[in-house]
Amino acid sequence: MRVVVTGASRGIGLELVRQLLARGDVVDACVRDPDRATELRALARPTLHIHHVDVTDQVSVDALARAIDAPVDVVINNAGINRPRQKLTDLDLAATAELYATNAIGPLRVTHALLPHVRRGSAKKLVHVTSGMGSIADNKRGESYGYRMSKAALNMMSKSLSIDLRDDGIISIVINPGWVKTDLGGASAPTPVEDSVRGILARIDEATLETSGSFLNWNGGTYPW
Repeated sequence: MRVVVTGASRGIGLELVRQLLARGDVVDACVRDPDRATELRALARPTLHIHHVDVTDQVSVDALARAIDAPVDVVINNAGINRPRQKLTDLDLAATAELYATNAIGPLRVTHALLPHVRRGSAKKLVHVTSGMGSIADNKRGESYGYRMSKAALNMMSKSLSIDLRDDGIISIVINPGWVKTDLGGASAPTPVEDSVRGILARIDEATLETSGSFLNWNGGTYPW
């Protein structure tokens, strides 16, 4: 398969690239600064293509679409950012807008640009790495306004894509990766990144048109909306 992974320089994205390459897939790894992505570049082989991509920039994403002159089987929208937990008492609306631009609008921009490639692919899967913090039903702590809202918007995007693209045979799902031991998740997170990514890839492989539109959990089953 040919798989596009955004946010591939570290954490979940880097481990996705590592495991996809290990199983023989061709990977288009998208990063904002390829020169600084030393761990990614260390994985160099003929099946790895590294692209300079900023998901918040249309020109950058359009250049990615032109650079990939081949069918794409899976797009994994993994690029995402967080900001210090926002409470009502320290609300930063500029940071909230930045979170939306990267976590919600960015994946839609990448998906739209690569749809012609996905239509030519065999697996036809759009995968969006979300968060349990994007669940409305599971919100028991409040705060974190920008991050929660951006991930809830990402979930809604995927659901709409699953409806609009069903007749094209294209699957769209969101996957909660769990609380993962990465730079974003922190050292106290309980889930090793290798385990989370193995679970994510298993859920991607299992996904069908019947499960399209679902909010999946990395270790099986669904997550509450």
